[in-house]
Amino acid sequence: MEESKSNNSEIPKKTESKIKHDEKLCPNCNRSFECKVGSISLCQCTKVYLSREERDYLAAQYSDCLCYQCMETLAFEYRITKSYKAITWSF
Repeated sequence: MEESKSNNSEIPKKTESKIKHDEKLCPNCNRSFECKVGSISLCQCTKVYLSREERDYLAAQYSDCLCYQCMETLAFEYRITKSYKAITWSF
C-alpha cells in the first residue's frame, strides 16, 4: 500500500508556468491587463462578441491586444457610428 502512495507522488503535475500569459498595456487606455494567449479560452477578450466588421475596425486601428473595457467601448462606438451613417438626413 505504501508503494502505491509513492507512485502517485511521482506523477508529474501540470503547472501554471507552462501556460503562457503576458502582462500587457492596453494601447488605447494604457491600463494593465493579462493576455492569456497560452490559454485563449480563458482570455478576457473571448468574453467580448465582435462581428467581423468590428474586428476589422479594431485591427485597422490597433496592432496589439486591447483590454476588455476598451474592446467593449470601441465596438459600441463602431455600432453607433454605423447606425448614424445608415440614417438618411433628408428634410
